[in-house]
Amino acid sequence: MKTATHPSYVFSDTDLISGEGEKKYVLKIRDLPQEEKPREKLMKYGPDALSVSELLAIVFGVGSKKEEVLAMSERLLKEYGEKTIVNEKSPKRIQETLGIPATKACQVVACFELGRRFFKSGTGGRPLYLRTPRQVFEYLKDMADLPKEHLRGLYLNAHYHLVHDEVISIGSLTANIIHPREVFLPAIEHSSSAVILVHNHPSGVADPSDADIAITRQLVDAGKLMGIEVLDHIIVTKKTFMSILSKSQS
Repeated sequence: MKTATHPSYVFSDTDLISGEGEKKYVLKIRDLPQEEKPREKLMKYGPDALSVSELLAIVFGVGSKKEEVLAMSERLLKEYGEKTIVNEKSPKRIQETLGIPATKACQVVACFELGRRFFKSGTGGRPLYLRTPRQVFEYLKDMADLPKEHLRGLYLNAHYHLVHDEVISIGSLTANIIHPREVFLPAIEHSSSAVILVHNHPSGVADPSDADIAITRQLVDAGKLMGIEVLDHIIVTKKTFMSILSKSQS
């Protein structure tokens, strides 16, 4: 496979089950040894000893009538993606996509928003610089493991620094629906100069479809009218990535 050279951007189910039979029993937190329960592990060993799903289970406290809390946490991270859920700001979208209670969806958004605000207020957080498709791929390559197509918008200031990262939409296994208003509204809200669009292909094929190319051109034209530049639209898979704008211009 040839390695494409891209120019820099320039502004112009993991449930534990025990036993056999028709009714399988899902191992719950209360069934775990005392030292393996998330809260007890946190108290004894600190947060570094816990997995992300265990930490999230502590935030949730309890599950729902249909789903045990650890199973819910693991499913949320698996189906939504860790980096995606960290940047998700819509409880309603989480609730509808994953079928979890609204309270749990709000807990997720509130938890990561707190972390984001404290990180920004600290002294160690450097703004992320995105100038090439390769840098975008390295930042979002975990999207390749998602079972459905996700469309992400990376919103940049005039210095190519990331000022906002948003999940614009979540589609099916093979398709995503893009509405221009959903693409450009976050850019207006965050005073962004440009946006880089990224979506994954669960099929593993990085080549853009005719629809991918057509909608990208439409969004580029719409952005010009609004003074918000669409720098690129990138497809990511488990092994590689493709810049739609670079391909269409070659």
